[in-house]
Amino acid sequence: MSGLDAFVAGLPKAELHVHHVGSASPRIVAELAARHPGTVPSDPAELARFFEFRDFAHFVDVYLAVVALVRTPEDVRYLTYEVAREMAEGQALRYAELTCTPYTSIVAHRGHPGMAPDAYLDALEDARRAAERDHGLVLRWIFDVPGESGLPAADVTLDVARLALRRGDALVGFGLGGPEIGVPRPQFRPHFDAARAEGLHSVPHAGETTGPQTVWDALRELGAERIGHGTSSAQDPALLAHLAETGVPLEVCPSSNLATRAVASLEEHPLRAFRDAGVVVTVNSDDPPMFGTDLCREYAIAADLLDLDEEGLRELARTAVRCSFAPDDVQARVLGEIDAYAG
Repeated sequence: MSGLDAFVAGLPKAELHVHHVGSASPRIVAELAARHPGTVPSDPAELARFFEFRDFAHFVDVYLAVVALVRTPEDVRYLTYEVAREMAEGQALRYAELTCTPYTSIVAHRGHPGMAPDAYLDALEDARRAAERDHGLVLRWIFDVPGESGLPAADVTLDVARLALRRGDALVGFGLGGPEIGVPRPQFRPHFDAARAEGLHSVPHAGETTGPQTVWDALRELGAERIGHGTSSAQDPALLAHLAETGVPLEVCPSSNLATRAVASLEEHPLRAFRDAGVVVTVNSDDPPMFGTDLCREYAIAADLLDLDEEGLRELARTAVRCSFAPDDVQARVLGEIDAYAG
């Protein structure tokens, strides 16, 4: 391990764009596959081949196959706690906003009955409290609409979000994920308006596999406070200027963009262009085990692309904390840890 890699490994970090099911490591997926034998292999070598993506559409197919393994509240609790444990123990994460997709667990799919919303939420919250108690990792939730499932999925997601808020659960944001092609952002405006009226933050994906107009739509129609990916924003100088002026951050996920063919190579990734335009960027892992990465590797990639030294990496970590929806006391504590970290 190089000196910079060792520094990154211990650097206290926050992550803002990381998916619940997409964070399931081969160990976790193998356990779930053993519980529910079928389409997903439980052998680690076969799983590695299973996660070789041809393009974004194939990635979505594989992702949904793993989603189908999360069938019971016990599965939700196991997945959530184990993901949190790996985040805390292996990556020095102190805070994470985990994007969850309630629709795919609550509504019957692929021949499997859904679970009751309260049972789903109970499992998430039990795992969250245990992870903070056992590993010091503070978790908050973003509930996202799977865009390919359309307005019915948005209805369900909004209903579950309102239930979580009434319960006092740790929900902070409302998002939109899944394929972008053929899924126009403006159709979800009423749902985002309603979520924002309930006090939730707007954090849709946009501009990952479509052009800059999708990012404009997320900003203008959905009131986006952060943009998931935003990769194609680099194609539109006016959009870059707008993002820089307003301070709306991009949640950049380099390895994910490469794996899904959103960029041809890491050398061509627009992260430098974002930085040079004055856009606020955070670096994230998206679906880390599926893309053969973790947050430490994404920081190392950013260090290479942006020529960051140790203080530059500290500032990258501070930016994620400042752009988060963490409580003020959590932000202050993690920022203090970053400032004090010497490597």
